[in-house]
Amino acid sequence: MAQSLFQPDYFAAFLLPRHLNIDLAALEKSFYAQSRKLHPDRFASKPASEQEAALAQSSLLNDAYRTLRDPIARTQHLLALEGVELEEQSKSATEAARTSGTEKKQLIPAELLEEVFELNMQLMEMKAAKEFGDEADPDLKRDLETAAASFNEKMAATQRELEILWTQWDEAVDATNQPAKDAAKQALVTLLNKRSYLRNLVRDVNRALQ
Repeated sequence: MAQSLFQPDYFAAFLLPRHLNIDLAALEKSFYAQSRKLHPDRFASKPASEQEAALAQSSLLNDAYRTLRDPIARTQHLLALEGVELEEQSKSATEAARTSGTEKKQLIPAELLEEVFELNMQLMEMKAAKEFGDEADPDLKRDLETAAASFNEKMAATQRELEILWTQWDEAVDATNQPAKDAAKQALVTLLNKRSYLRNLVRDVNRALQ
């Protein structure tokens, strides 16, 4: 799918292939080398147009470095370049939530349906106890703590799966294997959406326990 006209290619800013495993030390070295060339002092005597161009390039470089050094942000950026909009970043869902004044809803991963149903019941019970000023049931608190630990473990497992997929994607890119790229891309989307959902569950449980 074609790259959006409004989506800069941060990999190209560092002359990098669209890989998900990158040399962070080399990235940092390149960033500082380019930043020095774009320092405002070098353009103090230049025309305003050149100063503005250097400033814009420096801003792009900073955004690119900040994104590429973070593996999750890097993956999300690559998927955006590939024309993929993640569930969490869906503009239509964001606009619908803003219009209704509610939180943006995410689809529940099928394998989490039963746990999420149980968790929602526990969260509602905890919320009711707080609203009525009652002391939370110790068993309920323990159940929520167990749920948080379980979801954190699933987050860690998701991270391990992502790392495997990063390598699969890179190998597919190097081999110019489009079917393998497509398979890795779809798997990355599924895992990132799952990771986002798990992160939100952990956030909700921690809030309830405060």
